[in-house]
Amino acid sequence: MAEHDHSAIKEDMNVIGADGVHLGTVDHIDGERIKLTKADSVDGKHHYLPAGLVAAVEGDTVRLSATAANAIDLFEEAE
Repeated sequence: MAEHDHSAIKEDMNVIGADGVHLGTVDHIDGERIKLTKADSVDGKHHYLPAGLVAAVEGDTVRLSATAANAIDLFEEAE
């Protein structure tokens, strides 16, 4: 799998699963992780997604290679 250029991922972009389900909004890129805004979180915490899940950046949308349900299982919380 080709390395993605994460510089295309910007603050306030929508993050959707491969199934088109909205997962959250980008807060910022933190190394190889995408930090999602707390406002979109169901539990009021910041969540991180591995940037390796990004399949494509289309306009203001980050599309993941995993479905929303699978991506939620891969959420990481701040240390």
